[in-house]
Amino acid sequence: MEALDYWRLCDELTIHQAALLVAGVDPTGYRDIEQKIPSDRPIGFDAAKHAITNALRRGDIKGEIVEEAEYDSFGHPQGIVPGSIDPATSRVQVDALRAWLRGRGLRSGFFFPDGEDAPDYLNKNHPRFAPKLAAAVHAWLAATGVSDANGRSPKQTLLKWLRENAANLKMTDEEGVVNETGIEEIAKVANWQPGGGAPKTPGG
Repeated sequence: MEALDYWRLCDELTIHQAALLVAGVDPTGYRDIEQKIPSDRPIGFDAAKHAITNALRRGDIKGEIVEEAEYDSFGHPQGIVPGSIDPATSRVQVDALRAWLRGRGLRSGFFFPDGEDAPDYLNKNHPRFAPKLAAAVHAWLAATGVSDANGRSPKQTLLKWLRENAANLKMTDEEGVVNETGIEEIAKVANWQPGGGAPKTPGG
């Protein structure tokens, strides 16, 4: 099995784990993800974490809420923050999360390995499935949800996402080395600003 496949054995996940998997990233190497600056976090993670946290708070996703601990300047616990939700320890039920994602129109990616209700060009079981085309579509969808305020060009954003998801997209060799040529080709297809330059705002 691929590294991500083992996470399918879980029937509960923390909010951090769920958000990373929605972003298509193996949570294993991101235990201290909140310590990373936003530009170093996987594309889509922050938006997914925010949405899942709010859905858990509202009861749209079943799970267990754990309030965040409050610490003094020496790192000693001082109690809890009332009404808070700790994304590192609060848990969501996978079946409920999947149903919620489906209701939000997301029916492909880690939680839908068979491409449930996905277009034919994203269905891995379709006889004419084209991996690079599917990768370009997924990269475009992920990148268009990222604010231009991060200072990256669309191509840079696309390349970052493609490299982070290279293993899942079958864009690595047996030793895990990323196929940079293939990644560049896919980024060119998905890039909506091929002329380069500063990121443009909608309507700008």
